[in-house]
Parts: sequence; C-alpha cells; structure tokens
Amino acid sequence: MEIIVCKDYDKMSKAAAAEVAMVVREKPDAVLGLATGSSPIGLYAELIRLHKEEGLDFSQVRTFNLDEYIGLPPEHEQSYRQFMNEKLFDDINIRKKNTHLPDGMAKNVRAFCAEYESMIEACGGIDVQVLGIGSDGHIGFNEPGSSLASRTRVKTLTEQTINDNSRFFAKKEDVPIYAITMGIGTIMEAERIVLVAAGKNKAGTVAAAFEGPVSCMCTASALQLHPDSIIFIDEAAASGLKMRDYYDWVQSNKAKAPK
Repeated sequence: MEIIVCKDYDKMSKAAAAEVAMVVREKPDAVLGLATGSSPIGLYAELIRLHKEEGLDFSQVRTFNLDEYIGLPPEHEQSYRQFMNEKLFDDINIRKKNTHLPDGMAKNVRAFCAEYESMIEACGGIDVQVLGIGSDGHIGFNEPGSSLASRTRVKTLTEQTINDNSRFFAKKEDVPIYAITMGIGTIMEAERIVLVAAGKNKAGTVAAAFEGPVSCMCTASALQLHPDSIIFIDEAAASGLKMRDYYDWVQSNKAKAPK
C-alpha cells in the first residue's frame, strides 16, 4: 500500500487520474472499476480534460461501477447511472454499452448480483478500481460489519450513510435504505486500486483505515492487504496520520529506489 499526500484536492485528483490514464494508455481495452460520491469528481474531470486535450481514448474501455441504490431507475436524478453520465461518460468517447452499473430495478436481485460478478470475470477482471471512502470507513456500500470476503450483494445502509447521502435528496426519507454493492472480496480482486480522500472530515477515517487494524468495522482497512493499492489524499485528510513524515520521505526518494 502506497500513501501519497497531495497539497490540495485539485492536485490529488490530477495525480489519481494520471494513474488511471496510464492504465488506459497501456491497455486500450482496460476494465475500470468506478465509484460515485464527491471524492472522485475531480478525478473524472481530469480524465475528461485528458480525453479532450490530449486524446486519451476510451473507445475500447469497459467499466463496472461499485454500487447503485435499489428502487431508483437509471433515469432518476439521484441514480448512480445519472451521476456517471453527467460526471464522466457523456464527455468522453466511451460506448455506453460498455458501461455497467448494478441494476437497482432488478426483479431478481440475487440473480443479478451473480450475473454482475460473472460479467466482471468474463471481461478478465478489473484492471484498476477507483474508490472513495465513507465517513465510517466503508468502501462501496460495504458498511461496517461487512465480510471482508463478500461478493456483489444487497446491503442495508446504516443510518450514518443515509444521513451522509441525504444532502443529495429533497429529504432524508427519500434516501433508499437498500443498495447493491460489489463486495470487499470483489474489490480486492482488482489488479490495482486507486483510492481518493479529501478534507479534514476524512482525517480520522483515513488514519483508522490505513494505520489502524484490518477490521470489518472499517472495510477500507482491507486495502492494507492488497498488493497494489495507492491512497491519494490531500493535506487535510492526511492530518491524522502518525507516519505522515515517512510517507513524504518515501515519495521524495522514490526516483532513487532500486528497480
């Protein structure tokens, strides 16, 4: 696990986007795992810029999103399909048929979850998975207490997650209680993981996830066990880290490290 502290949200977003763009350039038909929420918006904006100004080509790229609310149709303004269209897909040359999100309106949710896993496997697995982190340390909708071996499934959201997400809805009561999410086991099978976190309100969460014990009560902590995970955070989110000086030291000496 590599922790990279950036000066601010903009620099963090650009650094994380550069990792994703590198994968796309090296493998034009790369499979990207994508996240929603406020944290990756800057990353997606930078990918759009790289496409429009530097010709980053998404024509063969395939994507799988982490999660979706159950009960929201794709055209709902708060569905994650709408989020991804607005924040990324509509502004790059990706084929919509190659973009996949969980189906919040599936009649047989259990069967759909199994099918989603099969679709990822059929594509050869995820090359790079983009993640944010919730205020209680969850990734995807893998709430505290989720099995670290879990697969794509239905999760009941915690009240904290519902409260955190209520700002996007007219009222708290409109936030769905259930969601489909990739499991921790699914996420951990990605070849590379890129997580972004910003803001003082994430400082305690970041410290617990990446300097604390591996625990199902903080599902992002599972990334400590991933062989190629990169954590991009801004100065504010890094303020609770005990090993902050060491992470900076590693980056300042990276160019001289043995190959």
